[in-house]
Amino acid sequence: MSRTLVIGDIHGGLKGLKQALKRAEIKEDDKFVFIGDYVDGWSESAQTVDFLIEFGRKYSCILLRGNHDDLVQQWLEGADFNAQWMRHGGQSTIDSYKGYSDEQIEMHKEFYTNLVDYHIDTNYRFFAHAGFQNQNGPEYEWHKTSFYWDRTLWEMAIAIDPSIKKEDPKYPKRLTHFDEIYIGHTPVTRIGETKPVKAANVWNVDTGAAFKGPVSVMDIETKEYWQSDPVWKLYPDEKGRND
Repeated sequence: MSRTLVIGDIHGGLKGLKQALKRAEIKEDDKFVFIGDYVDGWSESAQTVDFLIEFGRKYSCILLRGNHDDLVQQWLEGADFNAQWMRHGGQSTIDSYKGYSDEQIEMHKEFYTNLVDYHIDTNYRFFAHAGFQNQNGPEYEWHKTSFYWDRTLWEMAIAIDPSIKKEDPKYPKRLTHFDEIYIGHTPVTRIGETKPVKAANVWNVDTGAAFKGPVSVMDIETKEYWQSDPVWKLYPDEKGRND
């Protein structure tokens, strides 16, 4: 029986991604939802994109847009220099693109352009890199950047009093539209965890690969998960990100 596997933030940690996928013992009929942030962090950002392009030719994949993916796309398309991006992993990505041909760069631009802002599956489960802000649902969002920049949905989810039920008028309306919501963006290492965390009906699968955590792969039906080693241990000569 095929599985749907959701993959958390990677941040240039290609060794971690490969290790986690190997431990999940992926099969040809598996389906994959990549939650975004493929770049900015460890030294293999461009190479991670190469891997995903090839991976998507073999497997059924949904590739979501992360905020760092958007920043890299802007850089590749000639946007003005973004000093803040440089402080958040941009230099490692720029370095990873050294030696790439114009043809390769164009292929990567197409990859970034084809990323999707959010996905809703046939069981009405919602997937986005970060979340959404409009209480009426993602289709009413005014600014698509919310899908890959928002942190309020996760902050709300972890702050909810567990005694408040969905039927209560005090329950956040944003969380009533879907049975399950899958996001990344805000690493669970910030709350002392290194495995996927559920808060209300929101699953956060960013297990801190950019920092001291692993890359995670989770089966959305069984909630079984597989993880790489802490990614920093796979790149012992690098600093990674510290923000």
